[in-house]
Amino acid sequence: MHSYFRRACEPGLRHPLAHGGFTLIEVMIVVAIIAILAAIALPNYSDYIKRGKITEATTALSDARQRTEQIFLDTRSYATCQTAADAAQAQLPKEGATNTFVLTCTPDGADPSKYTIVAKGQGSMTDFWYQIDQSGAKSTTKAPSGWATNPDCWAVRKSGECT
Repeated sequence: MHSYFRRACEPGLRHPLAHGGFTLIEVMIVVAIIAILAAIALPNYSDYIKRGKITEATTALSDARQRTEQIFLDTRSYATCQTAADAAQAQLPKEGATNTFVLTCTPDGADPSKYTIVAKGQGSMTDFWYQIDQSGAKSTTKAPSGWATNPDCWAVRKSGECT
């Protein structure tokens, strides 16, 4: 047998004409699989991040309501309820130099025993608005396209599920 064939067939040696590496088709299949996984994972991750920020806002609203009620016990007025909203907002994490949500408290001018605290989203959360009033009634008043609002609770998922 010719020495060329004998060496190529010995254990541990590769055939001199065999090439290592991947074909273009194999690389394209891997790229397609990665693209499909990214198309599924990125929107889900984005929603996860939004839900976390929504939870921060609703927690701040609850805190602001509690602080507002404490102010009412001390002063017998909701006129300065923005002070409570500012204190609760100070606890919110910031997105860059601004808060993710801005809390505002508006006393009802016609009825001094009523107020509404609203959390309006900023930056990437602009289209999210949540509110609570003196009776503890919660509502989602604004949500981006694809997200459901809910007049009876704080919607924390696209479907309008409540906390």
